[in-house]
Amino acid sequence: MSEQHVAARGASPQDDGHQNGLIGKCLRFTRAEELRRCGLYPYFRCIDSAQDTEVIVGGHPMLMLGSNSYLGLTNHPRIKERVIEAVRKYGSGCAGSRFLNGTLRIHIELEEALARFVGKEAALAFSTGFQANLGAIAGLLGKDDVVIIDKTDHASIIDGCRLSYGEMLRYRHNDVADLERVLEDCQISGKLIVFDGVFSMEGDIAPLPDIVRLAEKYDAAVMSDDAHALGVLGATGAGTGEHFGLADRIDLIMGTFSKSLASVGGFIAARREVIDYLMHHARSLIFSASLSPANAAAVLGALDVMRDEPERRQHLWDNAEFFRTGLKSMGLDTAGSVTPIIPLMVRDNMKTFQLWRALNDAGLFVNAVVPPAVQPSQSLLRLSVMATHTRAQLARALEVIEKACRGVGLI
Repeated sequence: MSEQHVAARGASPQDDGHQNGLIGKCLRFTRAEELRRCGLYPYFRCIDSAQDTEVIVGGHPMLMLGSNSYLGLTNHPRIKERVIEAVRKYGSGCAGSRFLNGTLRIHIELEEALARFVGKEAALAFSTGFQANLGAIAGLLGKDDVVIIDKTDHASIIDGCRLSYGEMLRYRHNDVADLERVLEDCQISGKLIVFDGVFSMEGDIAPLPDIVRLAEKYDAAVMSDDAHALGVLGATGAGTGEHFGLADRIDLIMGTFSKSLASVGGFIAARREVIDYLMHHARSLIFSASLSPANAAAVLGALDVMRDEPERRQHLWDNAEFFRTGLKSMGLDTAGSVTPIIPLMVRDNMKTFQLWRALNDAGLFVNAVVPPAVQPSQSLLRLSVMATHTRAQLARALEVIEKACRGVGLI
C-alpha cells in the first residue's frame, strides 16, 4: 500500500505494517467511531461544573440522573473546607506508597474512622476502590484456595479473582440454591464468598442472611463489596451488614469513596490480623502511590456530614421510591431494583442508544449500559437519584422519560 493511499484513508504511513498485530486490533476497532458518527455515542462526556443535581455539559444545564453521589455531598461546603485544610497541611500528594514513605497521619485517622463506621477492628485505605478489591482478593487467595462470586459482581472483583492464584467459581445472581450447589461441590478448605452488597446495575440487594448462613455451614469466609451500599443502607448508612444486623458475621467489608463519600479511593475493613496480613500482601497497596491528602480529608468530612445530617438518607429513599413508582406506573421495567439505583430496562442495544440520545437532547444526563457491562439482551439506561434532588426535578424527569420512551416504542 502506498503512502499516498494510507494518507487518503486518514491513517499514518506507519499504520501499514500493523494490520495483523496488536496495533491492527486497535485499527480494526470501529464501534465507538460508528456511534460518534451517527450521534449516539454516550460516553466520556465532559462536565464543566461540580457533580450536583444539575450539571453543565457543552454550556447547557442538564438534570443529573447518572451520578453515584447518592447523598449529594460532592459539593458540600464543609467537605470542601476540610480538603483545603488538608492540602495546606500535607500538600498535594505523598510521593510514594503507604509501604514506604507515603503514610500520613491523616491516613491513620481515616482508617480508624472507617473501622468505627462499619463496626470492624481495623481498616486499610487504597487509592481507588478497584485497587481495594484487587489487593484484598488477590492478596488473600493462594493456589490452594477458591473464591466464589455472584455472576454479576463488579469487574474489580472479577479482576481480583483473575490476578489471584486461587480458583474462581460463580453462582447465579442472588441465587442462594445455586450458591449452595457450588459450596457443596467445593472440596477446598480455603473458601471466600464475594458479592456486591448493592448491585451497581440491577439496584438490588444481596441476600446476606442466606449467604452468611451458607458460609458458616460450609466454613467459608465472607466479603461484601459495599461500594453502592455505604451511605445508602443501614440506620447510619454503614452498609449491607448494618442493614441486616449482620456486620459482625461479615469477615471483610469493602467500600469506595467515590459514591456517597464524595471522594476517590477505597478501603477494606476486617479484624486486625486480616488487615495486617493485607498490609504486607496486597500488591495494589504496596506498589501504588498513597491516597492523596485531599481525598482522605474529603472522606473524613463526608463521614462527619453523614453523622450530622442523617435526614439525607431519608430524603434519598423517599426520592428513590417516588421515582421508581413513577417509572413503573408508565409500564416501564425497573428489574429488581429496591435502591436508589434504578435500571430502565431496554434490552436492545440500538434502542438503548436512541433512548439515551432522546433524553440527552431533552436535558437529562443518564447512562447507557450495554454488553459487556451487562449480559446480552440486558441493555439498559442506568438511572440513579440523589438525596438532594427536588421533587419538582424528578417529576420533570418522569415527564421527559415518558415522552422519550413513547418516541422509541418502549411504551
